[in-house]
Amino acid sequence: MKNRTCFFIAIRYLAGRAHEGGRYLRGAAAGIAVSLVPIIVTLIVADGMIRGIIDRYIELGTGHLQVFNFIDSGEVDKIADEVRKTDGVRGVWSEQRGMGVLVSGGGRTGVSIRAIEPSFWEDEGSATYLEVTAGTARPKTDRDMLLGASLAASIDAKVGDTVRLMTIRPSPDGRSIPRVTAFTVSGIVSSGYHELDALWCIVTGEGGQRVFSTEAASASLIVKIDDPYTRADAAMWALYSKLGSPYSVYTWKDLMRSQYSSYESTRQLLLLIMALIVIVAAVNVSSATSMLVIERQRDIAVLKVTGASVKGVTRVFLWGSFLTGLCGAIIGIAIGLLLGNFINPLIHSLEKLLSFFSGLFNGSEVKILDPGFYLETIPIIIDWFAVFLIGCFTILCSVAASWIPARKAGKLKPMELLRKY
Repeated sequence: MKNRTCFFIAIRYLAGRAHEGGRYLRGAAAGIAVSLVPIIVTLIVADGMIRGIIDRYIELGTGHLQVFNFIDSGEVDKIADEVRKTDGVRGVWSEQRGMGVLVSGGGRTGVSIRAIEPSFWEDEGSATYLEVTAGTARPKTDRDMLLGASLAASIDAKVGDTVRLMTIRPSPDGRSIPRVTAFTVSGIVSSGYHELDALWCIVTGEGGQRVFSTEAASASLIVKIDDPYTRADAAMWALYSKLGSPYSVYTWKDLMRSQYSSYESTRQLLLLIMALIVIVAAVNVSSATSMLVIERQRDIAVLKVTGASVKGVTRVFLWGSFLTGLCGAIIGIAIGLLLGNFINPLIHSLEKLLSFFSGLFNGSEVKILDPGFYLETIPIIIDWFAVFLIGCFTILCSVAASWIPARKAGKLKPMELLRKY
């Protein structure tokens, strides 16, 4: 029996009347579709959260690449023009980083001090993710300071307030001497991610010279390129070959290795758990195929009598399971993509609904995406290759699960079936 014949018989079974067995395959397809919806939504949300957080880190924090001179950190500024002339480089900024304690009238807290050229915050990538909640994002003098929104809230600092930054400077005899420097808060900025905003204390390069000693700060060049996700490694090697020793070049993946690995591991674990749901749904295809074989034994007998081989009858039911998995995958992926694209308004609507019911019982406002731990808005990122693999995996599981009942259908003896009917 030709594959075309097997295919059309399988379509007839899938689309046939309920009492003829079609309800079993359609029910299995519905089960697959339902199982795929949370997988696709989870994939979109996980990719969006990861990409949104990483974009903020590399555009506002680490940059795409960083260049260090571990022998003499003061020399790294001298190669800025040479780095800027490299193909694909979009911008280069000098930065110093250190730690300190920030004190205001409302409290004190440890901070990460960033002394960087103000033009960094005007870069296209930085401007995309930086929100100025008060004041300005460009410090004008060496006594001006920018604070992250979460940091400013924790010490109750506002634009125009005077704050004091305490750092450590080594004395000539080797002792550590605290130094207190006064700054004026000129702006409060937010990246939309609490973990970044909670530590940011930003001054100009000249302001950094007031608070840092050479030994207490880490100096580097922050480099941004045209395509950080696919060209970072190539740009790193190009810069390393051009600069040579004693300069070292690191990509954002090197600088965020532990954090990026954690995000990816969490994503893979979520998808693995969801894949188990697909496997369970695929087992339903096996049950549906077994029930269909029982319902269509008379058809099997007729096919056998007219010359259908064991492989031919087996192919009929394998095609049926293939079409069942295909229909379930298409419907489930389509619904999952639809819900995933509207995940932000859905979450906000759910928050309002839950907050309404919580208010009836004097409860607090419900926040599903707490800005203290998550992004306030999830970027919509669709990994089409992963979606394609999920669909293929679903269909493969459906066919594999129905192999045994399909094979049993092919081995049924026609004379025994004819005597029965």
